[in-house]
Amino acid sequence: MNAGPELRILANSGELAAEAADLFVWLGSQAIQNKGCFRVALSGGSTPRALHGALTMPRLAGQVDWEKVEFFFGDERGVPPDHPESNFGMADATLFRPLGVKQDRIFRMHGEAKDQEQAAREYEAGLHGQFGTKPPAWPRFDLILLGLGEDGHTASLFPGSEALRERTRLVVPSRSPKGVPQRLTLTVPIVNQAQTVVFLVSGSGKAAVVRQVLEGRETDRTRLPAQLIRPEQGRLIWFLDQAAASELVLSKQGLVSHEE
Repeated sequence: MNAGPELRILANSGELAAEAADLFVWLGSQAIQNKGCFRVALSGGSTPRALHGALTMPRLAGQVDWEKVEFFFGDERGVPPDHPESNFGMADATLFRPLGVKQDRIFRMHGEAKDQEQAAREYEAGLHGQFGTKPPAWPRFDLILLGLGEDGHTASLFPGSEALRERTRLVVPSRSPKGVPQRLTLTVPIVNQAQTVVFLVSGSGKAAVVRQVLEGRETDRTRLPAQLIRPEQGRLIWFLDQAAASELVLSKQGLVSHEE
């Protein structure tokens, strides 16, 4: 049974990125020491971009054996890898190329594929192959990074989406109500198998939905997909800057520590 989310509230987005990068390095070191590799699913968005920047700084970059890190993706938009909206493209520019990560360590979703169903099944098969699992066993990521949309979505799991009802598949096609409609996404069950799941959320524009997800009622969690993320045997950590945490009751009452 999960122990509930851990909240880490930082002064600003820069400190959030630095703190999350320190956790990334620590988790990576533990995983590599224990089993020889560190398997991570990345997310898109501006906050992960800042995390990537922190990881490429000399202080941290030299602490990770990048040849033993395997990079996957939590979701992808239906665009080519060199498109400005590509999650892979952002990670390639801000993380992979600066660190010299080899191509055989990177497992991107083919969001641009015309046949999204086939692309989802191919990525799922690739996950089973890389993790050495066979259905109905679930691959277990060491770390999954997630963001949060103002509508409560995470990865490409949108409110009311059919993808939220998936219970057996690892990857499915999805559609976004905004921006690039065509998406591929990890499903709720595989995210909840992870050793550690980290939400990275910054900015006052996310304050209301942060409060709804963390402190709101849970009568219908498909309205707020982020509420469905509850690792079965792992840790759930929310990194928030003070702006994103500003509407939390616990924060206002001083019941949640603000890390300096």
